[in-house]
Amino acid sequence: MSLLFEYPPKAAFGRVVPKNKIYEHGSPTTALKEYFVRQVDQIVWQYKLAPETINIKATAAVPEIQVFTIVLKDGELKPEVLRCIDQAIPFPILFELHFEDRIRPIAAYKRPSEADASKWVLSEYFSADWLPSNSPRQPLPVVFDLEVLYRHLLLPLLPHPARPDEYTQVLIERMESIRLIERELERCEQKLRKEKQFNRKVEIHAVLRELNHKLAQLASNVEE
Repeated sequence: MSLLFEYPPKAAFGRVVPKNKIYEHGSPTTALKEYFVRQVDQIVWQYKLAPETINIKATAAVPEIQVFTIVLKDGELKPEVLRCIDQAIPFPILFELHFEDRIRPIAAYKRPSEADASKWVLSEYFSADWLPSNSPRQPLPVVFDLEVLYRHLLLPLLPHPARPDEYTQVLIERMESIRLIERELERCEQKLRKEKQFNRKVEIHAVLRELNHKLAQLASNVEE
């Protein structure tokens, strides 16, 4: 199955978004503006997936879905740049990064805040590897509302499949927990390589076993 989707022509928006418009709403620091300048060639609001464009009903959590294309200057992009754009646009966004003849889909799970419905909560970013820009695209799934569509658009970017009947927010939180454990594993493995004392090595090995057990549980398709 392709990691890219074919968006309907009726949903085409195709507007170039000036960086200063993002700055007005995203409030970036001077350092972040420098990343925009150094890394981003062009930002295009490519598609607008909404009831009037794809005939799928909205929900309170997902009133619309936007698809942004970002053309890069050198193939690198700080996640903070995407986060700034996400903070400036009050809808879920799917990004497609373009560099030379390659394309990379990437997105964070974006949901209304439970404390303040006018604000949005962002997860970490999930992405596929770089793909040839002429890679095949799959049609949008047949669904009844934009919230379910949003889930289907995110699923191919996640490192592990969803469990049966797993809510999207729970799924994303599980993916983030997996990343935290993977980072802790890396730190422990680095400590182990540097450690000279036998007793300390035994302790670190015990921690590694526990972390690997937790990782296996979280990565499993079935909740234990």
